[in-house]
Amino acid sequence: MSWTDERIEKLKKLWQYGLSASQIAKQLGGVTRNAVCGKVHRLGLSGSATPSKPQRTVFKAPRPARPAAAAPSAPRRIAEPATPAPAPVRYVDEAPGMATVLTLGAHMCKWPIGDPAMDNFTFCGRRADEGGPYCCEHAQVAYQPARAKKKTSAAELARSLRRFA
Repeated sequence: MSWTDERIEKLKKLWQYGLSASQIAKQLGGVTRNAVCGKVHRLGLSGSATPSKPQRTVFKAPRPARPAAAAPSAPRRIAEPATPAPAPVRYVDEAPGMATVLTLGAHMCKWPIGDPAMDNFTFCGRRADEGGPYCCEHAQVAYQPARAKKKTSAAELARSLRRFA
């Protein structure tokens, strides 16, 4: 397909009306969208005279101010591993840690302390146990022993089988 003077004038008129290259290609027939884009570029036509979609003004609500860094909070309660008897509660001192993301080393405890979104967020930073990411104290909190499986009686087994029958 060759670009005749007549087709070029039609292209210019359609481009001025704000039609997209795809729409112009359909109207002209026998030409692709890319061919229209190339011809528009070679003719030096500016961006479409009227946008095909009117610009909408976008309103972005202002972000709320970050709360001021709070003083170190009181120690948090962390439950001991679940046991049949009531578990004693122990306190872990969550004072700011010694390490930041930039100073955290390979053999340092990687227990996070505080809110990651806050400026005073740190890691424990004490010496980690062999082969683990946490110090002895935090490993006890992180790794809970597996609970013993509940033994099922014959009556419970029969009842569950009836449910699926």
